[in-house]
Amino acid sequence: MKKTPIIVLLAFATLCFSAFTFKNETKPSLKEKLSELSKKVEPKVIEWRHHIHENPELSNREYKTAEYITAHLKSLGIEVEEGVAKTGVIGILKGGKPGPVIGLRADMDGLPVKERVNLPWASKAIGEFNGQEVPVMHACGHDTHVAILMGVAEVLSQVKSEIKGTIKFVFQPAEEGAPDGEEGGAELMVKEGVVKNMDVIFGLHINAQTEVGKVKYRSAGIMAAVNSFEIKIKGKQAHGSAPWQGIDPIVTAAQIINNAQTIVSRSLPLTTQAAVLSFGKIEGGVRSNIIPEEVTLVGTIRTLDAGMRSRLFERFQTIVKNTAESNEAEAILTIDKGYPITYNNPELTTMMGPTFIDVLGAANVDSNINAITGAEDFSFFQEEIPGLYFFIGGAPSGVDYEKQASHHTPDFYVDDAGMIAGIQLLSRMVVDYADLKK
Repeated sequence: MKKTPIIVLLAFATLCFSAFTFKNETKPSLKEKLSELSKKVEPKVIEWRHHIHENPELSNREYKTAEYITAHLKSLGIEVEEGVAKTGVIGILKGGKPGPVIGLRADMDGLPVKERVNLPWASKAIGEFNGQEVPVMHACGHDTHVAILMGVAEVLSQVKSEIKGTIKFVFQPAEEGAPDGEEGGAELMVKEGVVKNMDVIFGLHINAQTEVGKVKYRSAGIMAAVNSFEIKIKGKQAHGSAPWQGIDPIVTAAQIINNAQTIVSRSLPLTTQAAVLSFGKIEGGVRSNIIPEEVTLVGTIRTLDAGMRSRLFERFQTIVKNTAESNEAEAILTIDKGYPITYNNPELTTMMGPTFIDVLGAANVDSNINAITGAEDFSFFQEEIPGLYFFIGGAPSGVDYEKQASHHTPDFYVDDAGMIAGIQLLSRMVVDYADLKK
């Protein structure tokens, strides 16, 4: 019998060892895959963000943005519904395993603000807002929200066979409010049935005063209810040299403004929650020597407690009516429906707490921030189903966060580096919620 050459034996041993190693090699978990895929898609997300930032569109006019989103979702093989709530886009991704229907939301609209930030991809866009030609800018970070959700769609589409349930990617128009005389935003999406059969919804907002890589949220009320108001004051026109011959709506307006400021400070239990009543516009008169017949006041109300909101409305009506009557004028106060309180479902918030820590680390998670008097129409989704809304950092590391330009201003800026946290968190929330949902 011939002896087997030593080289053949070594080759056979190597082959056996390799096969054994491959067979016993630990495959990456789904969570590990999501992390790596999020990092891989980040350069694309940055590119998408720059394009959207450079081409902003106003509320209910997000036509090109919707086309951009739709093309991307279709390229991933995701089912797409277009024209939802006028310009909204819904992407539907069905996982390979049974499970809940999970909504992920990004708002799409820009603002009538002229950009002052020196960027290669700064906006030079012009649009129309309530009949006026205006500059347009993504002055609140919605460009990053859209790009993040496009990235999440790409990540999850690559592991859909391992996903439990169905994901609905909700690209929502008109978060900043529909133009005068139009419906829009989350409220219209709810009306059109977007949340029907949806178990839960998650949303985020990038924040210019929070460091990149950090996340902030709280259970229960996180953002205020908002109500706009208008007061029409009717007096009697007269010559400015003889005010006693008329009824002065300007003096009446001044007294209403001052008297209304006592409502929050003297009629509401401020140790319960914060509240705000602010006047933003006064309109009336045509020249210096004519006391006008009518003056209009416009403003905003922010509340974080339903009972306090009712009390504020009641006191405001009383003050407006009685102050006007004391001047022999007539005043009509109209308060719109507004947005409800952005309310994070406590059970859902507790459930997802470990996800924030696992993805970003405990040092980068603040789960007990103070409520914010800004408002969000994400609240309409939360009125229908459990929802969780949170903030991710957009301020470059090492800056003085308090000196960062605020949202809705010409100098508003958030760093591209902040978006990876959003991609990773939303992707993981889909998987973790489906695993925890009984």
